Amino acid sequence: MCALFGWLDYKGIVPYRVLRKLTQALANAAEERGTDSAGISYVNDGKITIFKRPKPAHKVHFNAPAETKAVMGHTRLATQGDKKHNYNNHPFAGHADKEFAFAHNGVLWNDKELRKDGTIPNTYIDTDSYIGVQLIEKQGKLDFDSLQYMAETVEGNFTFTVLDQYNSLYIVKGSNPMYLLLFETIGLYVYASTETIMKKALKQMGLYKFESKRIDNDEGDILRIDRNGKITRSKFEPKIYRSKYNSWYTDDFSSYYNIHEEILLSYCGCYGVDSSDVELLLDYGYTCDEVEEMLVDQSLLRDALRDVKYMYGEDIYEGCYGGAF
Repeated sequence: MCALFGWLDYKGIVPYRVLRKLTQALANAAEERGTDSAGISYVNDGKITIFKRPKPAHKVHFNAPAETKAVMGHTRLATQGDKKHNYNNHPFAGHADKEFAFAHNGVLWNDKELRKDGTIPNTYIDTDSYIGVQLIEKQGKLDFDSLQYMAETVEGNFTFTVLDQYNSLYIVKGSNPMYLLLFETIGLYVYASTETIMKKALKQMGLYKFESKRIDNDEGDILRIDRNGKITRSKFEPKIYRSKYNSWYTDDFSSYYNIHEEILLSYCGCYGVDSSDVELLLDYGYTCDEVEEMLVDQSLLRDALRDVKYMYGEDIYEGCYGGAF
C-alpha cells in the first residue's frame, strides 16, 4: 500500500508559495498509505530531478524551485527492496527518447520472472516497481505505445505515474485507486491516490474555495496531461480479475498467487486489526483496495464488519481491538 500524489500548473496563476505548501500537504496526507519513504520529482532546467528520502513525508521538506510546473510524488510502504537503500525508493529515473521519472502504487509479482527469461536485465535496484522503468526503456521511447506495452507486460496491482522532462504527466490507471481534480479557473491539476488524501490536503489550503471537477480515469486508461493542460488518452488491456479474493487468473482460470492480498494480511496488524477480520471481508467480496481504505478510516471497517458479522450471527463488539469500537 503506497500513495501517489502531485500537481500540474499550466496557467502559472497559482503562487509558488501555495504550490510549495500544496506539495507538502499532499505528501503529509499521503503518509497514511506509507511511511517508509517519501519522494518527489520535477523538471529543473529541462532535466528531471528526483528528491527522495527513507523517512516519513512529514519529516521531509519538499522545496521544488519557483519555476516548477509539475510535481510527481510518492509515499512508500516497502514490500520489496530495502528502504534504507534510497535507490529502492520512488520515484525512479528513466531514460528513453526523453528523460522521465516513474512512480507506482501497488505490487508487481513477475519482475523476477521477466529477468529470468531475459525480457529485462538484472539490476541493483530490488524494488518490483522498477521493472516498469526497464520495460519503457526497452521500447526506446516514452509514449502511449511503450506505456501500453509496459502495463500489459507486468502482472500485479498497479497505478503508475510518469513525468517527462517536458512537464507532461502520464497516468496509467490499473486496479489501484487514483483521484484526479481539475481547477480550471486557475489552471491547476491535482491528483492523489484516494479522495481521502485529496480532501485532507486541500482542507489545509485555500484551494478548496475554487471550483473543481473530477477527471474520469478508469482501469485500462492511459492519460497524458501536457504542460498546457491538454489531456489526451489511450488504452491498455487489463489482466482478467475474478473473485474470490480478487485473484488474477490465467486463461485456463487456474489461480495465481495474490501477493497484494498476502501483504494486506501481513501489515493489517500495524493498524490494530486482526487478519481474520481482513480475511472475512475479502471472503465477503470486498477488494484489497477497499480494505486498505478501511484500515485508514476504521469507522468504515467497523461498519463493514458489523454488517458481515451480523450475517454470521457474531457480535462485533466482542474482543474488538481493545475496545476501539
